[in-house]
Amino acid sequence: MMARSLGKMGSLVLFLCTYMVLTLSAHAESRQEIDAEVKETQQHFYQYSSAGHELMRQSVGYLVFPQIIKAGLGLGGSYGEGALIVGGRTVAYYSIASASFGFQMGVQTHSAVILFMKQAALDRFRSSPGWQAGVDGSVALATLGAGGKIDTQTLNQPIIGFVFSNKGLMFDLSLEGSKITQIYR
Repeated sequence: MMARSLGKMGSLVLFLCTYMVLTLSAHAESRQEIDAEVKETQQHFYQYSSAGHELMRQSVGYLVFPQIIKAGLGLGGSYGEGALIVGGRTVAYYSIASASFGFQMGVQTHSAVILFMKQAALDRFRSSPGWQAGVDGSVALATLGAGGKIDTQTLNQPIIGFVFSNKGLMFDLSLEGSKITQIYR
Protein backbone atom coordinates (compact mmCIF):
# COMPACT_ATOMS: atom_id res chain seq x y z
CA MET A 1 0.00 0.00 0.00
CA MET A 2 2.88 2.35 0.81
CA ALA A 3 4.41 1.70 -2.64
CA ARG A 4 1.11 2.55 -4.31
CA SER A 5 0.82 5.89 -2.49
CA LEU A 6 4.46 6.72 -3.30
CA GLY A 7 3.73 5.92 -6.95
CA LYS A 8 0.68 8.19 -6.91
CA MET A 9 2.63 10.88 -5.11
CA GLY A 10 5.47 10.61 -7.63
CA SER A 11 3.00 10.94 -10.49
CA LEU A 12 1.48 14.00 -8.83
CA VAL A 13 4.90 15.61 -8.34
CA LEU A 14 5.82 14.87 -11.98
CA PHE A 15 2.55 16.37 -13.16
CA LEU A 16 3.05 19.49 -11.03
CA CYS A 17 6.67 19.95 -12.16
CA THR A 18 5.74 19.50 -15.82
CA TYR A 19 2.76 21.82 -15.41
CA MET A 20 4.94 24.47 -13.80
CA VAL A 21 7.57 24.38 -16.57
CA LEU A 22 4.88 24.50 -19.27
CA THR A 23 3.02 27.31 -17.51
CA LEU A 24 6.18 29.35 -17.14
CA SER A 25 7.10 28.78 -20.77
CA ALA A 26 3.64 29.93 -21.83
CA HIS A 27 4.09 33.15 -19.82
CA ALA A 28 5.58 35.51 -22.35
CA GLU A 29 7.54 38.29 -20.79
CA SER A 30 7.55 41.70 -22.41
CA ARG A 31 10.68 43.26 -23.88
CA GLN A 32 10.90 45.64 -20.94
CA GLU A 33 10.69 42.80 -18.40
CA ILE A 34 13.35 40.76 -20.18
CA ASP A 35 15.63 43.81 -20.58
CA ALA A 36 15.34 44.69 -16.88
CA GLU A 37 16.07 41.11 -15.81
CA VAL A 38 19.01 40.89 -18.22
CA LYS A 39 20.59 44.05 -16.76
CA GLU A 40 20.11 42.75 -13.22
CA THR A 41 21.61 39.38 -14.17
CA GLN A 42 24.62 41.06 -15.77
CA GLN A 43 25.28 42.97 -12.53
CA HIS A 44 24.95 39.73 -10.57
CA PHE A 45 27.36 38.02 -13.00
CA TYR A 46 29.96 40.79 -12.60
CA GLN A 47 29.96 40.23 -8.82
CA TYR A 48 30.85 36.54 -9.19
CA SER A 49 33.36 36.63 -11.98
CA SER A 50 35.57 39.60 -12.79
CA ALA A 51 37.32 37.38 -15.36
CA GLY A 52 33.92 36.63 -16.91
CA HIS A 53 33.12 40.34 -16.95
CA GLU A 54 36.36 41.02 -18.83
CA LEU A 55 35.55 38.24 -21.31
CA MET A 56 32.08 39.71 -21.80
CA ARG A 57 33.67 43.02 -22.82
CA GLN A 58 35.94 41.17 -25.29
CA SER A 59 33.10 39.14 -26.85
CA VAL A 60 31.46 40.06 -30.16
CA GLY A 61 28.05 39.34 -28.61
CA TYR A 62 26.45 37.49 -25.73
CA LEU A 63 23.22 35.87 -24.62
CA VAL A 64 21.89 36.42 -21.11
CA PHE A 65 19.20 34.13 -19.69
CA PRO A 66 18.21 35.61 -16.31
CA GLN A 67 16.09 32.72 -15.07
CA ILE A 68 16.09 29.19 -16.39
CA ILE A 69 13.68 27.01 -14.45
CA LYS A 70 14.40 23.29 -14.36
CA ALA A 71 11.87 20.86 -12.93
CA GLY A 72 11.51 17.13 -12.99
CA LEU A 73 10.87 13.78 -11.45
CA GLY A 74 12.52 11.16 -13.66
CA LEU A 75 11.51 13.18 -16.71
CA GLY A 76 12.35 16.83 -16.60
CA GLY A 77 12.53 20.00 -18.55
CA SER A 78 13.83 23.51 -18.36
CA TYR A 79 12.85 26.83 -19.90
CA GLY A 80 13.96 30.45 -19.81
CA GLU A 81 13.90 33.62 -21.86
CA GLY A 82 16.68 36.10 -22.48
CA ALA A 83 18.32 38.53 -24.86
CA LEU A 84 21.19 38.68 -27.32
CA ILE A 85 23.35 41.76 -26.85
CA VAL A 86 25.66 42.90 -29.65
CA GLY A 87 27.56 46.18 -29.53
CA GLY A 88 26.06 47.02 -26.14
CA ARG A 89 22.43 46.83 -27.24
CA THR A 90 19.73 44.17 -27.38
CA VAL A 91 19.31 42.89 -30.94
CA ALA A 92 16.97 39.91 -30.39
CA TYR A 93 15.19 37.82 -27.78
CA TYR A 94 15.59 34.07 -27.32
CA SER A 95 14.22 31.15 -25.35
CA ILE A 96 16.27 28.25 -24.04
CA ALA A 97 14.64 24.88 -23.46
CA SER A 98 15.76 21.34 -22.75
CA ALA A 99 14.35 17.98 -21.78
CA SER A 100 16.05 15.34 -19.68
CA PHE A 101 15.58 11.84 -18.38
CA GLY A 102 17.24 10.23 -15.39
CA PHE A 103 17.45 10.54 -11.64
CA GLN A 104 16.08 13.98 -10.86
CA MET A 105 13.47 15.35 -8.56
CA GLY A 106 12.52 18.89 -7.72
CA VAL A 107 12.75 22.38 -9.07
CA GLN A 108 15.71 24.72 -9.36
CA THR A 109 16.50 27.99 -11.08
CA HIS A 110 19.73 29.27 -12.50
CA SER A 111 21.01 31.89 -14.91
CA ALA A 112 23.25 31.53 -17.95
CA VAL A 113 25.51 33.83 -19.92
CA ILE A 114 26.81 32.61 -23.27
CA LEU A 115 29.66 34.61 -24.81
CA PHE A 116 30.42 34.54 -28.53
CA MET A 117 34.14 35.21 -28.78
CA LYS A 118 34.42 34.85 -32.57
CA GLN A 119 32.32 36.64 -35.19
CA ALA A 120 31.88 33.42 -37.20
CA ALA A 121 30.33 31.66 -34.18
CA LEU A 122 27.91 34.55 -33.61
CA ASP A 123 27.00 34.65 -37.31
CA ARG A 124 26.26 30.89 -37.35
CA PHE A 125 24.12 31.29 -34.25
CA ARG A 126 22.13 34.22 -35.64
CA SER A 127 21.51 32.57 -39.02
CA SER A 128 20.22 29.35 -37.43
CA PRO A 129 16.43 28.89 -37.05
CA GLY A 130 16.98 26.88 -33.85
CA TRP A 131 20.41 26.41 -32.34
CA GLN A 132 21.28 23.44 -30.13
CA ALA A 133 24.24 23.58 -27.76
CA GLY A 134 26.63 20.73 -28.47
CA VAL A 135 25.17 20.09 -31.92
CA ASP A 136 25.25 23.43 -33.75
CA GLY A 137 28.04 24.79 -31.59
CA SER A 138 30.05 23.61 -28.65
CA VAL A 139 29.76 25.75 -25.51
CA ALA A 140 32.82 25.55 -23.28
CA LEU A 141 31.56 25.95 -19.72
CA ALA A 142 33.89 28.19 -17.77
CA THR A 143 35.36 27.00 -14.51
CA LEU A 144 37.37 29.21 -12.23
CA GLY A 145 40.73 28.17 -10.93
CA ALA A 146 42.93 29.67 -8.25
CA GLY A 147 42.53 33.42 -7.92
CA GLY A 148 39.32 33.41 -9.97
CA LYS A 149 41.18 32.83 -13.24
CA ILE A 150 39.46 31.03 -16.09
CA ASP A 151 41.14 27.93 -17.53
CA THR A 152 43.36 28.97 -20.48
CA GLN A 153 41.94 26.19 -22.67
CA THR A 154 38.46 27.66 -22.16
CA LEU A 155 39.70 31.15 -23.09
CA ASN A 156 40.53 29.96 -26.61
CA GLN A 157 37.04 28.62 -27.36
CA PRO A 158 34.70 30.44 -29.79
CA ILE A 159 31.71 30.11 -27.40
CA ILE A 160 32.05 30.25 -23.60
CA GLY A 161 29.20 29.66 -21.17
CA PHE A 162 28.70 30.54 -17.52
CA VAL A 163 25.95 28.96 -15.42
CA PHE A 164 25.29 30.47 -12.00
CA SER A 165 22.74 30.88 -9.25
CA ASN A 166 22.34 33.48 -6.54
CA LYS A 167 25.11 31.61 -4.69
CA GLY A 168 27.69 31.92 -7.48
CA LEU A 169 28.97 29.90 -10.41
CA MET A 170 27.58 26.38 -10.74
CA PHE A 171 29.77 23.57 -12.01
CA ASP A 172 27.32 20.67 -12.12
CA LEU A 173 25.01 21.99 -14.83
CA SER A 174 25.45 21.71 -18.56
CA LEU A 175 23.99 23.57 -21.49
CA GLU A 176 24.51 20.56 -23.79
CA GLY A 177 21.34 19.68 -25.64
CA SER A 178 19.64 22.97 -24.80
CA LYS A 179 17.69 24.35 -27.75
CA ILE A 180 17.92 28.12 -28.21
CA THR A 181 15.26 29.67 -30.43
CA GLN A 182 14.53 33.27 -31.33
CA ILE A 183 11.29 34.65 -29.92
CA TYR A 184 9.56 37.82 -31.04
CA ARG A 185 8.61 40.41 -28.45
